[in-house]
Amino acid sequence: MIRIKNEKQIEGIRKSCKLLARLFKEIVPMTVAGVSTKELDDFAKDFMHKHGGSPAWYKENFPGAICCSINDEVIHGIPSKKRIIRDGDLVSLDIGIDLGGYISDSTVTVPVGNVDSACLKMLEAAKESLAAGIDACRVGNRISHISNAVYDVLAPKGYGVVYSFCGHGVGLKVHEDPSIPNVPDGGSNHRIVPGMVLAIEPMVNLGTPDVEILEDGWTVVTADGKPSVHVEHTVAVFKDHTEILTVLDPDEE
Repeated sequence: MIRIKNEKQIEGIRKSCKLLARLFKEIVPMTVAGVSTKELDDFAKDFMHKHGGSPAWYKENFPGAICCSINDEVIHGIPSKKRIIRDGDLVSLDIGIDLGGYISDSTVTVPVGNVDSACLKMLEAAKESLAAGIDACRVGNRISHISNAVYDVLAPKGYGVVYSFCGHGVGLKVHEDPSIPNVPDGGSNHRIVPGMVLAIEPMVNLGTPDVEILEDGWTVVTADGKPSVHVEHTVAVFKDHTEILTVLDPDEE
């Protein structure tokens, strides 16, 4: 069931998303060679608690405050003291905040140091596909318009677009209906209406779109071991526009 949010609920989700955007503003510059993923996790958790929030992923029983996925790890990388970020890594930070029961969700992939040019091009393509997906997320369109917009940017460039995981509704729970595939999909195809709050999140591989789950039960990796990137925003749909909630306005920065 798709949960249509009212004005009060959207405002609560917006506050959570703005807090998350401020967290990214601080944690992205910390994502450098020599830092462990556990250090980033600890910082994020402390930041959330300091501002009256808590890690949304705890609601999903995930063993970390953030998902920190590196190189061939597509999503759900578990923070660890032993996992040290190195020069040339692609580090995806997937973070959600529970702020008074309102959930935000966003992902940034950080290129660390001297990253291979092919990976940088893939990251730029992923960002372009996210922008296209958000542009297609408007009243009167269907979920398939988002999926097709994302895929149409990436597929002609030869990238593997992950089909096993997808975007989703968000705001009152971490994962809500509807599912938002990043590839053309024959499943349910809901009309986009005002009050929807959606997490749009392309996951893009340099090689095959196929993925596998490691023995830890969480970490998703590319099936061929090639790098992956992940970008995501939470958006709210209104009658006459769609608002990206997980960004800061110029006067908020």
